[in-house]
This record gives sequence, C-alpha cells and structure tokens, in this order.
Amino acid sequence: MKTIQNQLVLITGGASGIGRLMVLGFAQEGARVVAWDINADALKALEDEGRRKGVFIRGEVCDVADRDAVYQKAAALVSELGPVDILINNAGIVSGTTFLQTPDEKICKTLDVNVTPLFWTCKAFLPSMIERNSGHVVTISSAAGIIGVTGLADYSASKFAAFGFHEAIRMELRRIKSRVDTTVVCPFFINTGMFSGVKTRFSCLLPILDSRFVARRIIGAVLRRKKRLLLPGFVYCVYLVRLLPVAVFDAVADFFGINRSMDDFTGRKARGGKETQNG
Repeated sequence: MKTIQNQLVLITGGASGIGRLMVLGFAQEGARVVAWDINADALKALEDEGRRKGVFIRGEVCDVADRDAVYQKAAALVSELGPVDILINNAGIVSGTTFLQTPDEKICKTLDVNVTPLFWTCKAFLPSMIERNSGHVVTISSAAGIIGVTGLADYSASKFAAFGFHEAIRMELRRIKSRVDTTVVCPFFINTGMFSGVKTRFSCLLPILDSRFVARRIIGAVLRRKKRLLLPGFVYCVYLVRLLPVAVFDAVADFFGINRSMDDFTGRKARGGKETQNG
C-alpha cells in the first residue's frame, strides 16, 4: 500500500454524493484535498466540515465542462499548492429518460460533463505526473459503461467513453513505462440520490450500493494501486456474458432486470424539479 500523507488530491464533482465522501475520506487519510464543483454552498459546507475535523479541504467553484475554466483553475491550483498527485474524475450527471425522450440539450450536457472534462483535467495535470514519474489518475465510470441500459442511452454512452478513454491513457502510460498509476471504477447504482427510484431484481447479486461503502472501496483501491474496481463483484460476469450470442446476452440482461431498472427512476429532486448534479 502507498502512503498519501500530505499529497494533493483533486476530486471533480466533490461537493455531494460519493465525491463528497471521497473528499472527506482522503482528507482523513492525511491528504490535502481540493474539491471542484459548481455548487458553491455545498463546497463551503464541505470546507466547514473539514475545519471541524482538522483536515485540509478546499472547495473551488469550477464548471468542468468549461475547458478554459479548467485550465485556469488548474494553473492557479498548481501555482499555489503544487502539483496534483491524485486526480479523481468523478463529476457526472444523468438524464434518466429513454433516448427519444431526452432533449438534445440534455444529451449535450451529459457528454459535456461526463466525457470532455476527462480530456481537460488530464491535459492539465498528467504531464507533471509523467515528468515526476509519480501520480495517480482515477476515472469514475459505471457498470453502465460496460453494458448498455434502457433509459440511460446518453449516460451509458458517456461512461463507455470514460472507460475507453481511461484504458487508452493506461496503455499510453504503460508504453512509456511510466510509474503513474491508474484506476477505473465501475459501480452499479449507488444510493446517493442521483439514481433515486432505480430498482434491482436480485439485490443479493446486484444490490443498490451504499455510498459510504463505495467511497471506502475507491480509496482502498487507490491505496492498493488497483487498476480496476467493479462493484459489486457480480458485475465482472458481464465480460463472460458478452461471449454469448447477442440474443442470449439480451435474455440474460432481461432476466436480471437490468433493462427494467430505470422504469421508476425519479432522480434527485431540488427546487421542485429534477436535479442533475453529480452523484
């Protein structure tokens, strides 16, 4: 296991859900943690909690969909606190409607938040990691990034993209024999509120995951330099099922209720409507 004492950790989408729990968890491990998010009030509350606990947490408002904002915030962060040691791309949103019911602007927003920031943050921080031959890049993908799900066309597409991007970066780092670590995380639905209303047919095999459990497992994966984390373990079976004919694959997905899981989706509600913030 590696130590992260006094290392600088940046977590996008860090003001709520598993992002917030990871911020607190990494800070309690002795790291200096910076959270980027668009919710200024939630960031302030996070900083206040950090002060109460006696740990270093800084919240910065940053719309990761804005490339220029990412580059500017990254430069200022490095200038003040030094190079980022661990980058965790966690920010994400979900529409939760079938493809033809999802407005164009929501599709574009999903891709703008879930996919393109991976490029901008890695462009901003990865060169320094490679130069120092040290660092860690974590990509929060999803089980919906390895199997398509009805009602999640834009989200699944974005998480497939995140998985593919991460894998390509890992291969590039491996080719140059870099010691920069990488971890991709693909969890099933998490009870953060982002996926309120989702259901599972076999909770013993595919439970709705507890957010604190997921945060702890991600932190543990980073400390152990684990390359890939799928939660729960049953998700690994997707790779085996993909070897079957498509018709059989689809029948298996139907049997386990995967294509009905979003039928009662409501999402996190705020100000009388659906909120599409990170997990």
